[in-house]
Amino acid sequence: MKKCYLVFSMLGIIVFACNSPKQKDIAKAVVAKAEPNTVVDRVTRGKLLVASVGCNDCHSPKIMTERGPEVDPERRLSGHPSQENLPPYDKETAKSYVLFSMGLTAAVGPWGTSFAANLTPDETGIGNWSEAQFLKAIKEGKFKGMDNTRPLLPPMPWTEYRNLPDEDLKAIFAYLKTIKPIDNVVPAAILATPQPLEAK
Repeated sequence: MKKCYLVFSMLGIIVFACNSPKQKDIAKAVVAKAEPNTVVDRVTRGKLLVASVGCNDCHSPKIMTERGPEVDPERRLSGHPSQENLPPYDKETAKSYVLFSMGLTAAVGPWGTSFAANLTPDETGIGNWSEAQFLKAIKEGKFKGMDNTRPLLPPMPWTEYRNLPDEDLKAIFAYLKTIKPIDNVVPAAILATPQPLEAK
């Protein structure tokens, strides 16, 4: 009597593998496609990392609920809303405090005012970015991941995120490229001390 095996793969395919060598090879090939490092696994890992390292805390606009502010699912990771105006910059207050907007997408401090970037794959976000740009932004703290630009501003914790393995950063980028693109032009940073290398 032939022994048959039921093999489940991460791709949602069910394969019956009986004792014949050909059927066993087919089953192994299907399972191999679901091994780690596939594009599907990379995106899944990226989603987990984005949810774990706090990207939504600053890069997602919030809505007020009975539990307090929560991520607006319609604008997830779209950065500081372009239509949201902040009070004028107060240099004296900024000397002693770091102030956040209600949605936590803008921060004011001694460096000036910074706005959380649009991380969606829209052209107003990272839609035109390459993986290399994303790595440069996080590893070197470069605005838009480009040489000769200003540094990333607080509160972006790139000095901590740069310690993540490249594979994790690539997974985050792969996931961000799969989310809903949102058209949102984030305002340019307002620097307390203008820097000669600032790019808009």
